[in-house]
Amino acid sequence: MPGGKERALRGRIRSVNSTKKITKAMELIAASRIVKAVGRIGGARTYFREVSEVTRELLVTLPSYRPPLTQVQAGVTVLVLVTSDRGLCGGYNSSVIRAYEEQVRQSEGPIEIIGIGRRIENYLHFRGISSNVQINGVTHLPTLDQAYAIMGPVMRRVDAGEIARVVVISNRFYSLGVQRLEETILVPVDPSSVVDNRSETVAHFDFEAEPSLEAVIDTALHQLVVAEFFGLLLEASAAEHAARQRAMKSATDNATELVRNLTRAMNRVRQDAITTEITEIVGGAEALAQGSHAMSGDER
Repeated sequence: MPGGKERALRGRIRSVNSTKKITKAMELIAASRIVKAVGRIGGARTYFREVSEVTRELLVTLPSYRPPLTQVQAGVTVLVLVTSDRGLCGGYNSSVIRAYEEQVRQSEGPIEIIGIGRRIENYLHFRGISSNVQINGVTHLPTLDQAYAIMGPVMRRVDAGEIARVVVISNRFYSLGVQRLEETILVPVDPSSVVDNRSETVAHFDFEAEPSLEAVIDTALHQLVVAEFFGLLLEASAAEHAARQRAMKSATDNATELVRNLTRAMNRVRQDAITTEITEIVGGAEALAQGSHAMSGDER
């Protein structure tokens, strides 16, 4: 029986060590992807800053104009839920789902869903909820073209007066150790977030626009929304990799501790088996010795 226990424990140790190699490899892969994702975030922020500069100058040039994208109106609220395509990333996806459920509880008007990532697709399917748009294969390496493809149809419906609000629920990347869930309102655009942040040193120009300055401002605001959405996708991607690295490191550490405990248990079983064998040998030797003495006495 002790031999069977030892074999079972040895098998578990081999199994845990095999899993540990996988989690360690996934941790290293996630770490390398974080570096690339952070670099892409920097490039996207530069792009967003340039679009903001142009939009700011246009709005300052025509302060009396109130772009439709900045106006609060009644209508449908579109929730863009950004999750991952794969799991093993801790509470990354569950935090988005909880925020979505809270939005649904608090909402007083109609809601449409744009699901990004297989995890939100699985969640909605399991609960019998249909998303208006479902997109997979984006979060691993988002591109500006993908951001346009997702947000373009939404912006056309905003222009048509069908959509009042666009809210993105996603994880934001701040550092390797800090990622936070945030709800970002893309529409309506807050004009103060563009105009009030302008530097005093920025030169202002007189624009000549075709077909009109108002049309150019509207187009610039559309570009600004897409640029911000692209940045959110990139941050969500980096946050996913950071969450996965952290989860895999925790799994690797737990596997190390489990192997240590299993090894101790196996050593105890082995020690008990050896002790039992020694006891049996000693007991057998004593029995033989007593038997020999008894036989000697009978002979006498």
